[in-house]
Amino acid sequence: MKRYLLVAVSIILFFGCQEKESIKAHEGKVKVEGGEIWYKVMGEGEGTPILTLHGGPGGTHRYFYKLSPQNESRKVILFDQLGSGRSDYHEDTTLMTVDHFVAQVHKVVNDLKLDEFYLLGHSWGGALALEYYAAHPEGIKAMILSSPLISTPRWEADADTLVTTLPERYQEIVHEANETGNYSTAAYDSANNYYWAQFGLRTKRKQHPMDTVPASSNRVIYNYMWGPSEFRCTGTLKDFDATDKLSNIKVPTLFVTGEFDEARPETIKYFSTQTPNAEFAVVKGAGHSTLNDNQQGYNKILSNFLNSIK
Repeated sequence: MKRYLLVAVSIILFFGCQEKESIKAHEGKVKVEGGEIWYKVMGEGEGTPILTLHGGPGGTHRYFYKLSPQNESRKVILFDQLGSGRSDYHEDTTLMTVDHFVAQVHKVVNDLKLDEFYLLGHSWGGALALEYYAAHPEGIKAMILSSPLISTPRWEADADTLVTTLPERYQEIVHEANETGNYSTAAYDSANNYYWAQFGLRTKRKQHPMDTVPASSNRVIYNYMWGPSEFRCTGTLKDFDATDKLSNIKVPTLFVTGEFDEARPETIKYFSTQTPNAEFAVVKGAGHSTLNDNQQGYNKILSNFLNSIK
């Protein structure tokens, strides 16, 4: 009897002392349909890691280096969606579907053995986060929807609202471009640059010390899925609307946007009211490039949210 008792105690002590293996900081590649995806795990913090989904479609990971203050508490995982950045380039439109992007995220999660993580998506990455959660909710401890695309029709309506705040000459140029579909004129470039300076990148672009390797966006993916203009979607995302998925979210969710974001605070706040257990926050002084315009403010909001999760 004593022998059996000693064996049982030994087993309990053995397994009780085993700590869950933590993912290490490193970078590598993951094979997916169509090529290989580059990823980087940065930081040494032992808390639940953050998996980031960049915008675009066709954007890159580089924006998320500005999450480095989070590394004191947790690791941040960056990766480039297939076709852009440091992942394999392609122009294959059969791979430019929401389902393919969801499959890419799932492959990263599985290859890195992420049993539990926070999912953070910015802009188009917010749409991808919602679609991924709907397909694979397991392991997601909370979501951060950062200046997210939730509904293309609502995004276009917000753009129309913001255009009315531009100087009249720019309003006329944008209206004409929307009517004709010609977004390749010098006049349109001028109006678009003014719009972006108000609601996109409001401050000088800041280079992060860790951002040392060139990584280009893929305009082919952007044009195919969205189009040549922020004001109108002419691509495959034209009818995208994930509003009905919000009520099915069962994890804590932070909706965050810039004070002057093209993802308008009024709209993002509304989406948060449609989501159970959601919080809403505004990054002061920021446009759509919230992390560039106010890195400290954004990271404080994010830290407060993550620290509140038990």
